[in-house]
Amino acid sequence: MKVSIITVCFNIAETIEDTIKSVLGQDYRGIEYIVVDGGSTDGTLDIINRYENDIAKVISEPDNGIYDAMNKGIGSSTGDIVATLNGDDVYAEKTTVSRMAEFIQSNGLDAAYGDLVYINHNNTDHVTRFWKPGDYKEGAFCRGWVLPHPTFFCRKDIFERFGYFNDTLQIAADFELMLRFIEKHRIKVGYRPEIIVKMRTAGKANVLRGMIRGNLEIVRSFRLNDLRLSPWFFVCKPITKVAQLFARPSRVQ
Repeated sequence: MKVSIITVCFNIAETIEDTIKSVLGQDYRGIEYIVVDGGSTDGTLDIINRYENDIAKVISEPDNGIYDAMNKGIGSSTGDIVATLNGDDVYAEKTTVSRMAEFIQSNGLDAAYGDLVYINHNNTDHVTRFWKPGDYKEGAFCRGWVLPHPTFFCRKDIFERFGYFNDTLQIAADFELMLRFIEKHRIKVGYRPEIIVKMRTAGKANVLRGMIRGNLEIVRSFRLNDLRLSPWFFVCKPITKVAQLFARPSRVQ
């Protein structure tokens, strides 16, 4: 079973090598690694090109945002399973991909996800938040439950059947895609209770304006999929985030 890992990046020379090494260091032999660069000018592409012999495909050209870039990567992928790992994140362990692929295959799943830790941008040993989503229950999205998209591994045929990222959304397209796949189309998804990704703290959705826009896009996501949004969603979601600040994983390598 081939797993396509897609990294989207733009002007992140400081961290892209960590991400590349994280993927290339996996013990799973059936990886197709695709890097989609938005036309970086800070040396990011030079670093990527150092590993060109081990990267299946490099796409470097201007895009219409991160989700447009992800769609390019998915469209060019040939794997049975697709996952995305952004250019400032890393997999928690070298066995992560092999365990996720085996978990999906052995349980007959369409997709799987796991836990995520946020780490300090400069001190990657310092965990700032622990995101442990738990098992999905029907209707959970409508009540404020969200799973960490960087941990999401999904069969390619699900994308072909139900569509790629809606790139008219600038912040919440990952939420909309998982809402569409899991809540609307009822794909068979499983939760693996272990840390899958270590994610550096940063990003549009973490600033106030981004949070407001992201919430507006979440409302739009429910409307696009003809799903009811509970008024409790925007109460439960921030409470969950606060709880993540106090939770700590038992082990982070």
